Amino acid sequence: MKPRARAAADKRRRLTTEAARILHERGVERTTLADIARAADVPVGNVYYYFKTKDDLVLAALSEHSAHLDEITGRLDELADPRERLKTLVQGWIDQREVAARFGCPTGTLAVELDKRADGTLDAEAGAVIRRLLEWTGRQFGELGLPDPEGLAVTLVSAYQGMSLLTNALRDPEITAHEGARLLDWLDSLEASGPQKG
Repeated sequence: MKPRARAAADKRRRLTTEAARILHERGVERTTLADIARAADVPVGNVYYYFKTKDDLVLAALSEHSAHLDEITGRLDELADPRERLKTLVQGWIDQREVAARFGCPTGTLAVELDKRADGTLDAEAGAVIRRLLEWTGRQFGELGLPDPEGLAVTLVSAYQGMSLLTNALRDPEITAHEGARLLDWLDSLEASGPQKG
């Protein structure tokens, strides 16, 4: 890659990364393109070269959330046991409880905010990221040979979204710590009703 192309790719990457972070911390309505440009150390005029509108930048931030989810699940997939994958996911949520107390779930809070907008396009993109998490967790429950793996995935992800919302609303990270521990116990208690896949 030529130096100019490398520099352009680096600027775009910094803008996308900072957009994901700042939109999580401040929300869409309270964030300006100038805020993101400043955080990415990119002149504000250059932002329009990469992203024509604020919505384009929000879409890029959602892509960043999706890539982050893929990175997490990719690392979890290296674990041999699907139950351990799920428990490690939950432990990651517990470890991020201070962030949840300040800002909530990155994708969940963005999905809720985008749903309030009149155009109704970006909220579907945020929902797609959450759906990917549901599909991944459903596969883990399926590998465990548990009945209704998709329903169990909804239970787990709903619990995460609920504890993130309460942790954020009450500014109490101990909610995530406590509820996360309950989820870990729940995962340990689940047993397949029939022969496990071998």
